[in-house]
Amino acid sequence: MSFRGKTDKRILEHYLNLEQPEGVYQVMYVWIDGTGEHMRCKTKTMEKEPIVPEDCPIWNFDGSSTGQAEGSNSDVYLKPVKLFRDPFRRKGNKLLLCETYKYNMTPTDTNLRKSCVEVMNKASEAYPWFGIEQEYTLMDLDGHPFGWPKGGYPGPQGPYYCGVGADKVYGRDIVEAHYKACLYAGIKISGTNAEVMPAQWEFQVGPCEGIEMGDQLWMARFLLHRVAEDFGVKVSFDPKPMPGDWNGAGAHCNYSTVEMRQPGGIKIIEKAIERMSKRHKEHIQYYDPKNGRDNERRLTGLHETSSIHDFSAGVANRACSIRIPRQVGEEGHGYLEDRRPSSNCDPYAVTEIIVRTTVLEE
Repeated sequence: MSFRGKTDKRILEHYLNLEQPEGVYQVMYVWIDGTGEHMRCKTKTMEKEPIVPEDCPIWNFDGSSTGQAEGSNSDVYLKPVKLFRDPFRRKGNKLLLCETYKYNMTPTDTNLRKSCVEVMNKASEAYPWFGIEQEYTLMDLDGHPFGWPKGGYPGPQGPYYCGVGADKVYGRDIVEAHYKACLYAGIKISGTNAEVMPAQWEFQVGPCEGIEMGDQLWMARFLLHRVAEDFGVKVSFDPKPMPGDWNGAGAHCNYSTVEMRQPGGIKIIEKAIERMSKRHKEHIQYYDPKNGRDNERRLTGLHETSSIHDFSAGVANRACSIRIPRQVGEEGHGYLEDRRPSSNCDPYAVTEIIVRTTVLEE
């Protein structure tokens, strides 16, 4: 998409404000494509406002165009799993998150939700809670970070984190619009802030229990892409979008079980960390869509990261694999923060392996 693709949103507003006939609703089906990190969507007109996912029919799409099927057998099924209010069309219209299934109704390679649901059901009595801190970078259409000097670089990192002012942050309009869109849609967005690298931001989703974490974060990502589209800006979830002395981007996963949240839960947290330490290499493979190769560029031991090759844990230490927040250490219960997942991770994969390791002890 080039600048020539830009349109006047004031003209669009006239059509969006047209009266919507009774008994007509637009439902946008949203799914994860064959990359495991990008998303696709298309819309169906329905005669009744859907209230639950089961109100929406199973649909299909051309999987040969999304990297999920061959052209000779290209239909891939869309199975509705989670409904959200549509902040763009409003008026009772919906966004519908879907799982993807092959022609024989087996999950596609990038449908990691199905196995995650099974794990969360097994661990339901532990009441696993998650909160993910999603970092991302706003990019111009030319692939250069939004607001950076063309062909150059801004000043060194330092004044940008949680910054304010036109010389400190770039793209706040997009961030604010996304925040409101998430609230309208029903996303459990719990906050946002400017990050260490200029044009890099973070939003947090949670606390969410079990499978809800993945559902909520994927739709929040979709909304971010869709909002940025209106502004003519790209969103990058690349874990190291700019080489050199710049921070990468992660998706830190805050995690707890009911026992961790109760008095004395620090002992359960420490046991969980011990179990995670023994499966460090396996976790790394789950923490980005390329089995750890993306995270190799980010987890260097510099820029507030631990080395991808080593496991470490500590109180209030952002250079560790696992951070125990200082307040948790003082109060003796709460949660842990896994700082290893990359910004482009699949939250279904991340939450599944954490529960497998710490609750199911697999």
